[in-house]
Amino acid sequence: LDTINTIDNLPQVGAQEAFLKLLCSLDVIDKAWVYEQYDSTVQTNTIIGSGKNDGSVIRVKENGNRLAMSVDCNVRYTYLNPREGAKIAVAESGRNCAIKGATPLAITDCLNFGSPLNPEVMWQFAECCEGIKEACLALSTPVVSGNVSLYNQTNDDAIYPTPSIASVGLIKKSEKVVDSFFSKEGSSLYLIGETREEFGGSLFLKELKGEVRGECPTLDLETELNLWKFLKEGINSGAILSAKDVNVGGLAIALAKMSLLSSIGCKIKTDFEDEKLLFSESQSRAVVESENEKDIEKLCEKYGLKYSKIGKVGGEKIEIDSISLPLFEAKEIYFDTFKNILE
Repeated sequence: LDTINTIDNLPQVGAQEAFLKLLCSLDVIDKAWVYEQYDSTVQTNTIIGSGKNDGSVIRVKENGNRLAMSVDCNVRYTYLNPREGAKIAVAESGRNCAIKGATPLAITDCLNFGSPLNPEVMWQFAECCEGIKEACLALSTPVVSGNVSLYNQTNDDAIYPTPSIASVGLIKKSEKVVDSFFSKEGSSLYLIGETREEFGGSLFLKELKGEVRGECPTLDLETELNLWKFLKEGINSGAILSAKDVNVGGLAIALAKMSLLSSIGCKIKTDFEDEKLLFSESQSRAVVESENEKDIEKLCEKYGLKYSKIGKVGGEKIEIDSISLPLFEAKEIYFDTFKNILE
């Protein structure tokens, strides 16, 4: 058993150094240089467009309803554990719709693999299909379409198994939509969900040690579905002002993105015993912003979700435990790095 998930076996670096390394990773930085060269809006119906974190939302003019959409697949997870990684891809694409206030309805998939003549590749393909089926049954998001792309390799080197999942969700005309970045100075921030020592296939391990190894995070589908229900009810009741999925890079990167896209800082103090847990990629987690703390806590108890109040929105710095970075410096890293690399 690979013990890399255990904090003691991780690279011994400080939280500030790790945060800066992950923030400038190609997995994290803003890719506006690409999508802004094209028409990224749908007539006048785009409500939340590209680059606003997690999913996008468009309006259906004929009836006033809205559709949320998200595409997801963490290829490091599917490489380490094709079945579990595919389940996580289904869950996270749906979660990114739920974060906006949508009820996830269905998925389409694009299954990308190497040569089917390779028994290992066919095993990966079969395991991913089983993982997708299991997640879709539990989350009530049927596969309504899809395609398969094989022979994606150079010589004998195949790509990582990549079952890309696109999820679509419905937000009715009478229901609310929220963004995935801070909305108001002084509001409270909650971390919803349980944070565990789960670093297998993580961005932390990739960037700090140059390795893709370990056990990918575990996913409890019942907890995932309860998180979706919590988000839906919290957003529609007004208890949740904004919400952000915690995924690649962990809590620290999720909070950084919420700050960067709102140009508002945050001051966070977690109860983590080790600050490396800021970069854990445990599943079924979200950061929510609220002014109604009692309502958030009651909803968490209703749906059996762990929660902790972690801080406040405000200021001109991103402050997360021992991490401290002025917003203007973080913006230069996040918004300019990709363009600078290409140019």
